[in-house]
Amino acid sequence: MTILVTGATGNIGGQVIQHLVGRGADVRALVRDPSKANFPAGVTVAKGDFLDVDALRTAFDGVSTLFLLNAVAPDEFTQALVALNVARSAGIERIVYLSVIHPDIYVNVPHFAGKFGVERMIEQMGMNATILRPAYFIQNDLTIKDVITGYGVYPMPVGTKGLAMIDVRDIAEIAALELLRREQAAQPLPLTRINLVGPDTLTGTDIAAIWTDVLGRQINYGGGDTAAFEQNLKQFMPPWMAYDMRMMGERFLTDGMLPEGGDVERLTTLLGRPLRSYRDFASQTAASA
Repeated sequence: MTILVTGATGNIGGQVIQHLVGRGADVRALVRDPSKANFPAGVTVAKGDFLDVDALRTAFDGVSTLFLLNAVAPDEFTQALVALNVARSAGIERIVYLSVIHPDIYVNVPHFAGKFGVERMIEQMGMNATILRPAYFIQNDLTIKDVITGYGVYPMPVGTKGLAMIDVRDIAEIAALELLRREQAAQPLPLTRINLVGPDTLTGTDIAAIWTDVLGRQINYGGGDTAAFEQNLKQFMPPWMAYDMRMMGERFLTDGMLPEGGDVERLTTLLGRPLRSYRDFASQTAASA
């Protein structure tokens, strides 16, 4: 009984592997470049990517449970469908898929729409899966740390509706727990969806106030201009991705990213501890600067 982790060299995938190994699971990791793989002892490495069908067939052979994580890419939708079809052909009936919260609402945001299409395939094909739907990753804000500390501005277009931001460490632990739950079940478990949210729903002004407290000086919210946000992102990511992120930011402003009733309680029970907060992240980030 083997759990295959995709996206294994990324932040979430690497942490998922650590949790699984720590709980005694037999783990295989799918990586593009095995020379970059640095996993705990006992983890098997399979070379390949989502568009190399033969490599996927080899990697999926003998796997009982799959963790499917696709990075944001122009062909993310195709990658996920190929992986799921190959998994189905390999007889894998236990899947945890990392989607995104509210993909049925953010329908004009490319990477949200792609993930919703993948969810539809899982459901229509009758696949046994947990679909994890995380909100905005708290650690995304590491990319703007220098703007906050250097210019006194929190620049993300969070708006006034609020985002239920979640720590990636909580995402990884929940994913590992779900993988083990499915792996250890006597029979494949039915489809379920879980919103992954943080303990607080924060507006742009709320977040600026947290940074003001943590840093001991005034930090202002300045993230309402999505055009400027796109231009800034184009300095360190491809134009298509910067535009995708702008579309997401515009939906933050109009819709927010809100939890549903009972989400926080469900996750707290699942973890057996409180969810990590944005204030904790800001404090830790400031202390390590």
